[in-house]
Amino acid sequence: MDEAFIRDRISMLRTKKGVSEYKMSLDLGHSKSYMQSISSGRSLPPLSEFLYICEYLGVTPKAFFDTEQNEPALVQELLTVCKTMSEQDLRALVDVAKRLSDKN
Repeated sequence: MDEAFIRDRISMLRTKKGVSEYKMSLDLGHSKSYMQSISSGRSLPPLSEFLYICEYLGVTPKAFFDTEQNEPALVQELLTVCKTMSEQDLRALVDVAKRLSDKN
């Protein structure tokens, strides 16, 4: 993984969230061109800002770097919901997920 991966991953997750570079820049408290400078490769966010970007995009840093996850924000949302489910409901969800996975 390199700087291009980080730029591309941020852009991909931002696009999936349906947020423009302009809006994301302002939402994170930066100038309107902040995200554009990251996307173009002129800069990379420092670690503290990277953590805020992950939070904004709804992913953990681990999920951000997991290239096998095409929808890390949705996976994170599902994990959050699963934390409050009973064992019986979790087993039912696993069965449904396996069935759906077998169809693909």
